[in-house]
Amino acid sequence: MVASPPRFERSTVTESKRTEPAEHRAAPKPAGAPSGGRPAYSSDGGQTFTQVVLFTDTDGRARFREQAIALPEGTPSSMLSALVPSGGLQLRHSPVGFRSSFHVTTTPQWVFILSGQMEINLQDGTSRVFGPGQHFYSDDTLPAGATFDAAVHGHWSRQLGNEPLVTAFVRS
Repeated sequence: MVASPPRFERSTVTESKRTEPAEHRAAPKPAGAPSGGRPAYSSDGGQTFTQVVLFTDTDGRARFREQAIALPEGTPSSMLSALVPSGGLQLRHSPVGFRSSFHVTTTPQWVFILSGQMEINLQDGTSRVFGPGQHFYSDDTLPAGATFDAAVHGHWSRQLGNEPLVTAFVRS
């Protein structure tokens, strides 16, 4: 049996700021749960697409920001962005219990959650949870000339819940 393609529908992103050690944290609410999350798509009638970006700020630390991507092509019932070039697709399966250590993105890439839930945690305690059909653009690369320092740079991620995490990486 062939699995149906992932659904990319309007969804919410959950963000929180945590100060307690990771091992003492309660599991975050699932994406879409009532928690003050905001839409991952704009509310301007479909004129733009909101891109969540994980980036390296001027102080070398990873941060999240959101930016609009215009949808100037297509028809009113099927708005499209301009074609974005890519450097390849890679799929990943992470088992229940997966957790990475702090790391930076080596190659900027889109990350699409196909199934399961992924939590991204930053040095400042900020975290976001992404569920099926949600995405972010990972661009928290090591600053030029810097040596990686796990106390300053990057992010860590983990699988949440009882379902393995399946992601698709589309390299820039």
